[in-house]
Amino acid sequence: MTLPAPGIIWASLPVPALLIEPDNTIREVNPAAELFMNMSLRALKGQPLLDILSIDAPLDEGLARVRKNQSALFINDVDVTSGDRPPVQCTLHVAPVQDAPETLLVMISPRELADRLGRGTGSRSAAKSAIGMAEMLAHEIKNPLAGISGAAQLLSMGLSPEDQELTELIVEETRRIVKLLEQVEQFGNTRPPEFTPVNLHDVLDRARRSAMVGYASHMKFVESFDPSLPAALVDPDQLLQVFLNLLKNATEAAGPRGGTIRLRSFYDHGLRLRRPDGTSRALPLNIEVIDDGPGIPPDMLANVFEPFISGRTNGTGLGLALVSKIISDHDGWIAVDSVPGRTAFRISLPMVPKAERKS
Repeated sequence: MTLPAPGIIWASLPVPALLIEPDNTIREVNPAAELFMNMSLRALKGQPLLDILSIDAPLDEGLARVRKNQSALFINDVDVTSGDRPPVQCTLHVAPVQDAPETLLVMISPRELADRLGRGTGSRSAAKSAIGMAEMLAHEIKNPLAGISGAAQLLSMGLSPEDQELTELIVEETRRIVKLLEQVEQFGNTRPPEFTPVNLHDVLDRARRSAMVGYASHMKFVESFDPSLPAALVDPDQLLQVFLNLLKNATEAAGPRGGTIRLRSFYDHGLRLRRPDGTSRALPLNIEVIDDGPGIPPDMLANVFEPFISGRTNGTGLGLALVSKIISDHDGWIAVDSVPGRTAFRISLPMVPKAERKS
């Protein structure tokens, strides 16, 4: 078996990696580091490392220690950011390069990918469990509520105007609960996807236009699309519902004064999702919906895709759970990153297999 050339191995590393000169300037970066820092090798080469990366740790002391001791150093759970991007918690690995002891290899292992996968996988079972509960609630509660509402209306016929206000309150509240249960039923009755090759940008454009003539009329939209993105194998109607729900969430986060929603598409060949049967599937097609609202409270972030979790006073907590279920039914993956001023929902989907593509 012939081993691949060192250059191929360097380019294939799944985590950001940098070679640092003795004066702590950047000598080389791999493609994962270019993506992480959103800068090309040409722009990064020769730049001081600490001018490019903001690291919540005394990294200059760590680099000096590695050179002095000629031994690797691990720095766990530090915030790393570049430019105006939000910080990402990472583990740093710093090691001297063999035969060039003053040159260092720095590898950055973001924790966000593991955290995102954990949230995305956990939400699948939570959403499915809620379906049974939704059906039970709708069946067991709607009929008694109809009786309560009817009884209150009959009682109001022989009451004084003051007492009628109380019966009207009963009727209004039962109607509100029935409406909630109808939303729960909708959550539980989602049909299986009907897969077909779809241009994701077409579905995104339909969702954007629909939102702009309704609840998002006061929002500004900014698009950054990869025009070469291949077709996805999805149900277009269900995916439209996903995008509409995310756009509505972004609009509600902005509030009545409005804000900016950024729609981004890109290709990322590095993500594969393992199925329960042990096989895996590539999810290279990515869509991000980003808003500049106040962000999701940290105590809600880990559970944001679970049913009945909502940060709004009158929210049902079913919108994102439904989104999660639809994406899971597509063998896809959804994740969220949120800090004040930037909340990004990222959807990763499979593309049409080669055998099914039109020639």
